[in-house]
Amino acid sequence: MLSLSSAERDEKGVQAINASINTLRAERNKARQEISQRFPAYADLVSPKPPSVDQIRATLADGEAMLSFYFGQTGSFVWAVPKNGRVAFATIKATSGEIESKVRKLREALEPQAAMISDIPAFDLKLAYELYSLLLQPVESGWKPAKNLIVVTNGALGLLPLSLLPTAPAEVRSDDDPLFSGYRSVPWLARTHAVTTVPSAAALRTLRQLPPGKPNRGELIAFGDPYFSQEQEADAAGEKVKLADAGGNLTRGLPLKRRNAVKLEGVDSAELAMLPRLPDTADELTSIALALQADPSKVLNLGKQASEQSVKTMNLSGFKVLAFATHGLVPGELNGLTQPALALSAPAVTGGEGDGLLTMEEILGLKLDADWVVLSACNTGAGAGAGAEAASGLGRAFFYAGTRALLVTNWSVHSQSARELVTDLFKRQADDTKLTRGEAMRQAMMALVDGPGYAGADGKTEFAYAHPLFWAPYSIIGDGGVR
Repeated sequence: MLSLSSAERDEKGVQAINASINTLRAERNKARQEISQRFPAYADLVSPKPPSVDQIRATLADGEAMLSFYFGQTGSFVWAVPKNGRVAFATIKATSGEIESKVRKLREALEPQAAMISDIPAFDLKLAYELYSLLLQPVESGWKPAKNLIVVTNGALGLLPLSLLPTAPAEVRSDDDPLFSGYRSVPWLARTHAVTTVPSAAALRTLRQLPPGKPNRGELIAFGDPYFSQEQEADAAGEKVKLADAGGNLTRGLPLKRRNAVKLEGVDSAELAMLPRLPDTADELTSIALALQADPSKVLNLGKQASEQSVKTMNLSGFKVLAFATHGLVPGELNGLTQPALALSAPAVTGGEGDGLLTMEEILGLKLDADWVVLSACNTGAGAGAGAEAASGLGRAFFYAGTRALLVTNWSVHSQSARELVTDLFKRQADDTKLTRGEAMRQAMMALVDGPGYAGADGKTEFAYAHPLFWAPYSIIGDGGVR
């Protein structure tokens, strides 16, 4: 209205709109004050007050350091706060746009349009080291003596796990045999440091003030392979769900099969039934259950049982690990969706109430006492960072509901390597209760890099899992410390 000429403008209308804006602003401020008074823990998560360096140090455990980034349109900065010793601070010689451009370029080898194993592009080690030199090298004195890094991400760094940055220049031959084995010699940051991320320094303080979990909790409750339509249910009927890896005869020239991703770009009107099914997740969840010595028949809710009603009516506070192997969605991705959500089986399949979506608001109402929430098909690198937005919104909700850490995927995973990685992670934690979440993840990632890789029918390794596409898809958000 203000863009109209004075002759065309309705001055009374302008005054009315301004009055409405002022009223809404006052109502919002009043609501924020009420939230801060009645729900201070939630207020700390969604609108944290910046802690002092001394408060951050008090939150950190021995061997930990916090890295915090700020990327701006004209300049960027990085801080490294160790548990003990001097804080390191540096100006980053790159803008937010330049850093995002580098991150997007690096992701091309991690989310490739590759039909065959041999089509997977080389990971740009030169660019990755350039990013390390920009972001981490200037403050090495503040973080390098530590073993565990807690990263407060900003901007495009939400799309790229720092674990896959090399700490020194490295090259890999294109004709290595087996394929990708040359990446085993790269000095990845994950070789020396465990990395976890947090929404803010204040969020870590809030998470670490949570009381310890009750000792008599069950190991796992899991929801996966939901049916988003009656057609998907019919397709699954009578068939034994098999792992959607690349099959027993996979070689360089055969297809690279990865977990189905949401592809709704350019779609004007999207319904739940348009989401692709995730049959491979059933085997991943079964493997996690076995690693935690839980009975799959009792702890897995698959297909029709992976429903909104099941989640809402079950007592979830009695489990250490809560796993959702399904799509994470952002506002606008489906018709009428106004907040981040997890997609579950459609009401047309379950016969239950609801819309088949577990929204951020509904997650806030859950009562959890979980060491982990696993979002193993929630692609945080989805379109223009929208997936990172979903993980961030869902993450805050799960933290408030009572979980200490999230395990999320950064890109569409190769099913078999992802299953091996996650299974190994939980087995390591089950075998050593003193092992931190971050260190268990670091060890599992490097074991995959150095392991035998994918073996063909003759037992010979067809390709190594040393390319970051295979070993770096998962990130921990939240408290990476001991359970």
